[in-house]
Amino acid sequence: MEIEAALEYARKHALEALLVTRGGHAVVEEYAGSFGPERPHALYSGTKSFWGVAALRAQADGLLELDEMVADTVESWREDPWKRRVTLRMLLSLSAGFGFGGLGSAVPAYDRALAFPLKNEPGSTFTYGGIALQVFGAVFARKLAPRNQTPQEYLRERVLDPAGVAVAAWRTLPDGTQPLPTGSSLTARNWLAYARVVLRERDALRECFVGTTANPRYGLGWWLPPPGTPPDLVYASGSGGQALYLVPSLDVAVVHFGKSASYKHDAFLKRLFR
Repeated sequence: MEIEAALEYARKHALEALLVTRGGHAVVEEYAGSFGPERPHALYSGTKSFWGVAALRAQADGLLELDEMVADTVESWREDPWKRRVTLRMLLSLSAGFGFGGLGSAVPAYDRALAFPLKNEPGSTFTYGGIALQVFGAVFARKLAPRNQTPQEYLRERVLDPAGVAVAAWRTLPDGTQPLPTGSSLTARNWLAYARVVLRERDALRECFVGTTANPRYGLGWWLPPPGTPPDLVYASGSGGQALYLVPSLDVAVVHFGKSASYKHDAFLKRLFR
């Protein structure tokens, strides 16, 4: 790894925190300005990386199947010729057929997300947005109702708490629910602790890191490697340069927090792994 080249690039693009570990040992831990290890940062769409992992835990717990139809749970979807074909896997891989939308402050509540029409045939098109994750949340919430849990409570119980990962905050929607595609805030060290879980359980989570015909570079909430980077690299991405990069073959985890629209994952990664 070329740490200095990557650091130089990050510093030029409003770096707030950069943590790099290899084999569980710190290689770099740098904070800029008033930002420090105890300060949480919004992950924005980095939040999406939780839900493929949570879905696989839920599948192991017998709560759902990735390839089951949404219409099996949501009766109103059974009469729509496209919606009745949508699977949970399509929602998590953003290939269900929804158009662009549902990001940032525009994340719809569950009922509104379920009412959105599909723009494309299920499985045919990748569209980055938040509506599909909210539909997954609506289905997951119904599955969890007998346990009196929300999707976020299940995530904490089955994924985050056992790893010692503390969520500093999670945005709440007007109806009192918390969004799935965005909204969580963690410290850099806590996001790194989540990275260690994913690295340790990589084999069990392998379905998160398989692309689709619609987009071979996107799995279940995780981006897959750009050209010129390690072939097993995967990463979570959020607006403004938030990133969690993992390379299992090197046992490397990297957390990047920033506040610049000019920061590019490809540019940082090509410097780090050149």
